[in-house]
Amino acid sequence: MAICGRHQESVDAAVAQLSAETGGKVEGKVADVRSHEEVGELFRFSDTHFGGLDVLVNSAGVGVFRPVSELSIQDWQDTIETNLSGVFYCCREALFRYETKSSGYIVNIGSLAGKVAFAGGAAYNASKFALTGFSEAVMLDTRNDNVRVSYVMPGSVATEFGGGSTSSGTDWKIWPEDVAEIVRMLLRMPPRTLISRVEVRPAKPKRIDRTQESHPSKEHLKSGT
Repeated sequence: MAICGRHQESVDAAVAQLSAETGGKVEGKVADVRSHEEVGELFRFSDTHFGGLDVLVNSAGVGVFRPVSELSIQDWQDTIETNLSGVFYCCREALFRYETKSSGYIVNIGSLAGKVAFAGGAAYNASKFALTGFSEAVMLDTRNDNVRVSYVMPGSVATEFGGGSTSSGTDWKIWPEDVAEIVRMLLRMPPRTLISRVEVRPAKPKRIDRTQESHPSKEHLKSGT
């Protein structure tokens, strides 16, 4: 398994944890998916250490939640380039390799924000709506070439994403391990079957006082509209 992150410390920590939990070979490399050059280096790193590619999981993501008038150009670029362009760069590298072996799997981690807009989410919604369309188009491009493409659309997940917390007050949310189990479920499906889209919501979402909201909020969306 090859993984990447933008900072050496987080990559080293993830490699150590995954190695201990799985007992398998795990290698990590610092790479920013916003850079197609760094993505290319990442895939060549994976080729060297693992001799090929069977599965790509695109899970990098950023979120800046502000009204459009308060978004900076950098906020917009960081969101679109990470959540959309980064997925394109990684899928492109993967598909070059899958063409040679005539098989492979791509799983893109999207969001329910890719189907329901919310106030303050213009950049994030734009990236995730686009990711939904991109993922479905790639699936249609490749489904007859023994390449399967799925996209997972979680609601609120208990991570530190977007300034959130992994501790108190988040027990109603989806856990990261739940999303990982969905990915494993997709990979276990027989080759004759393709689950292209998975929407995931918390089973018991946080209750929202709808009388105080004229528009869906980020928390409303994430709680599983």
